[in-house]
Amino acid sequence: MKKLPLLLLSLSLLTGVGCKEAKKEAEAAAEDMETTAEDALEEMKAEMTEEKIAFKMEPKSDSGVQGEVSFTEKDGSVMMHASFTGLSAGEHAIHIHEKADCSAADGTSTGGHWNPTSEPHGKWGDEGGYHKGDIGNFTADEAGNGMVEFETDQWCIGCDDPAKNIVGKAVIVHQGTDDFTSQPSGAAGARISCTGIIE
Repeated sequence: MKKLPLLLLSLSLLTGVGCKEAKKEAEAAAEDMETTAEDALEEMKAEMTEEKIAFKMEPKSDSGVQGEVSFTEKDGSVMMHASFTGLSAGEHAIHIHEKADCSAADGTSTGGHWNPTSEPHGKWGDEGGYHKGDIGNFTADEAGNGMVEFETDQWCIGCDDPAKNIVGKAVIVHQGTDDFTSQPSGAAGARISCTGIIE
């Protein structure tokens, strides 16, 4: 007879332990779900605050230079990514110009470099001054392919600051190299590829 109460007590203890374990597992699962939901919310917020525009580059000055350029704004900074084909091997200059107008066969309809702060032409970051459009030079390989990656907090996409807003401007690739000295454009030669930045 003594065995029956002991058996019942053992079963009761086991059930209690089992319930505690089940409760712990349920709490852990709830925490995991909460973390996953928070991560998903953060990711959605990041996507909502990210702005991106992308365009095709078209040949100019009887060149065969084509490409794609994109601008992505996130966390107060703009990343430019561009890729090109049909270039001659070696260095080429790339700039942002003041007008999103690629209608001229030689690309001159884009006007001069984008220079909203009226600085002299120079290398990006130069203490002596530089244009907001003075991106610099990049290298094309023997197959004529080239790529540019550039990031700055001095640009924005469609903001209210005319000294930062790149919308309404153009991207120009030049046949030659920017010497960072000659005024007002760096003596970079013919404009061989163009795209207008229109949101």
